[in-house]
Amino acid sequence: MNLRPAKPLLAPSILSADFTHLADALALLETAGAEVAHVDVMDGRFVPNITLGMPVVEAMRAKTSLPLDCHLMIVEPLRYAVDFVKAGASWVSIHQEADPHAHRTLAAIREAGAMAGIVLNPGTPVETLVDLVGDFDFVLLMSVNPGFGGQKFIPRILDKVRRLDTLRTERQTPFMIQVDGGVSTGNAADLVRAGADCLVAGNAVFKAADPVAAVKGLQAEMAKGRQG
Repeated sequence: MNLRPAKPLLAPSILSADFTHLADALALLETAGAEVAHVDVMDGRFVPNITLGMPVVEAMRAKTSLPLDCHLMIVEPLRYAVDFVKAGASWVSIHQEADPHAHRTLAAIREAGAMAGIVLNPGTPVETLVDLVGDFDFVLLMSVNPGFGGQKFIPRILDKVRRLDTLRTERQTPFMIQVDGGVSTGNAADLVRAGADCLVAGNAVFKAADPVAAVKGLQAEMAKGRQG
């Protein structure tokens, strides 16, 4: 099954939105034409920050028709992954570095009815995924060290995208490649050109003077990358 979207997807991260007006933030994304809403879940243990949990995801699910992409930056993801699906997550990704039994957790996410993703920190090689190919629907490459929004993009992640693109071609398993961290109009086209199918952008959308225009601008750059 080809999991790559026909056009690259933009998944703005609500981590950069005003948490007192999440329903408004989700409505803005729908109006702007964003394809996915990215939800960063942090536990203060795997990463040095705490964000939100299942009740907030459930509340968000009631306010939007957008797929909710829950990125679990938590220890023991198997304990909670299925609960996030039940709360309304359409995609759930777990960190390879946090889960010694990633195969089991990915299977549980799929069985619960969501797309299952595996996440790699900047220092984790893509080659560590060789024996998991076929067990996930997408790979999320972190282009910053996870834990906080607004960080600077790490340029060498472009090479990781290319290597991951080569891996899926060699294994004839067209999973989706997602990139998160420091995404902007300055690198969106290059990331898609390298093989990325979905880009997560937080500050580039929600901290922009005109978030709707920011979404359109990012999507235009992503389209250039796919055309190239």
